[in-house]
Amino acid sequence: MNQNFDDYQIVYEDNHMMVINKKAGQLVQGDKTGDLSLLELIKDFIKKRDGKPGNVFLGLVHRIDRPTSGLVIYAKTSKALSRLTVMVKDREVRKTYWAIVGKAMIPQSQRLVHYLQKNEKTNKATVFIKPTEKAKESILNYQIIKTLDNYQLLEIDLETGRHHQIRAQLAKIGIPIKGDLKYGAPRSNQDGGISLHARKLEFEHPVTKENIKIIAPVPQNDAIWKACEA
Repeated sequence: MNQNFDDYQIVYEDNHMMVINKKAGQLVQGDKTGDLSLLELIKDFIKKRDGKPGNVFLGLVHRIDRPTSGLVIYAKTSKALSRLTVMVKDREVRKTYWAIVGKAMIPQSQRLVHYLQKNEKTNKATVFIKPTEKAKESILNYQIIKTLDNYQLLEIDLETGRHHQIRAQLAKIGIPIKGDLKYGAPRSNQDGGISLHARKLEFEHPVTKENIKIIAPVPQNDAIWKACEA
């Protein structure tokens, strides 16, 4: 798993925030593993780059799973952090994902509605097709945007943001994400990650109010990802 941070991963930065194209395996924020997180690595990077004598303020606005790659927003001021956090909660930050799945007879596009319950012990989501006690309604829309020899590329828009939502819902309809052993993929990816990429973010800047649209290049060390972007 990749724990290094490279400055080329910065895809957007101003005085208020920084958007990172996370590599699969990088941890967005410290957890019980004790592994170095992107939050710590970026703070150290900013401190050295900008010659800051004191502590560097950096706040995580939202999370993506460790084995997932793609866009993550970090706030550089407390004002930006509070505003962006509210925007994410109120669904004012539009997130679009790409996922590579095996070829299967599925509709070209579909709205999936399931009910997800997180299992804290296994760190996995259980999926139900009908409303169930303690399970939360989970909705996504996908469309097939590219077909390769053995795989299909899906573009996914989330209507809700649940734990492992995309991974669990796609597995439920028989198309687990490539490399996602936890949800039924037949084999792992070489880098230990999964082929789920936070591709695009669209939102209003929390301070300047300009419209921001950011697209993250796919992992360049993976031939299948590169074929998807071609």
